[in-house]
Amino acid sequence: MRRRSTPWIHRWSRPLMVAIAAAGALETAFLTVVELTGNAAAVCPTSGCEAALSSPYAKVFGVPLTLFGFLAYTIVGILAAAPLAINPTEGKQLRSKIENQTWPLLFAGTTAMAIFSSYLMYILIFEIKGLCPYCVVSALFSLSLFVLSVIGREWEDTGQLLFTGILVGMVTLTTALGVYANVNTANATGGANTAINTPGQEGKPITTTSGEAEIALAKHLTQIGAKEYGAYWCPHCYEQKLLFGKEAVALLNYIECDPNGKNAQPQLCKEAKIEGYPTWEINGKKYPGAYSLEKLADLSGYQGPRNFKNASAAPGVQR
Repeated sequence: MRRRSTPWIHRWSRPLMVAIAAAGALETAFLTVVELTGNAAAVCPTSGCEAALSSPYAKVFGVPLTLFGFLAYTIVGILAAAPLAINPTEGKQLRSKIENQTWPLLFAGTTAMAIFSSYLMYILIFEIKGLCPYCVVSALFSLSLFVLSVIGREWEDTGQLLFTGILVGMVTLTTALGVYANVNTANATGGANTAINTPGQEGKPITTTSGEAEIALAKHLTQIGAKEYGAYWCPHCYEQKLLFGKEAVALLNYIECDPNGKNAQPQLCKEAKIEGYPTWEINGKKYPGAYSLEKLADLSGYQGPRNFKNASAAPGVQR
């Protein structure tokens, strides 16, 4: 009797899972470092990406969510690679045993990852309302791993597989809802982050004070009709505020673009076709990014004093 050949997907499912898990681990490790060093805005190609990485949803109890993603990808990669490390000729039985033991774990783990990623996609679309390429890629990685865990072998009891998937999915979704409920509760009672679905948010308090030059420049910008478009959660917007100081910021013509921010005017931002935060509009021209006060003075034709006192408050701004 001719022996039935093994489907190619069964032969290559684990190597593919190892490769995808490795890519996912690298991405999440990179994002974890970026978040811990406060450089999320610098590596984000879109404002939605910056919003996602800067939002309260990006951390769980103060720990970057990407760190948990890194751990998940690493565990899946190890489980997928475990039997591949054994010589199929010399340790055939041991390899088969490890495969049988790890497949259910891979299915459960990737199911949880796919469900959690789907929930995060829901948040991205309906709460943050922006495009985050890193988030989308990670979601595709998770979904690919889940699909490979299902079709990567021949399952004897599909009913048990379906039951396990439903159970894991329910536990994962319940956990996600519970975790973020705790995050939002902490925010509502004065935590470090602010729940983005609560209207009237102002962001972090401004810790610098304004000097004579900062106040004069702010008055000049307002008098010539200059506008600053921003969002309360935006890191670069906060850096810009630190340069001006608390008193001068209150004099600027600042337009809040996030619907959940205080005195939000998202329609004005939409009409102005604002693509990133902050964006300055000076004399009819748009200048995206945070700028030094010297640069803003030059762009606006400011002729007053320039002994700005907060020049070192935000070293990452454009000079």
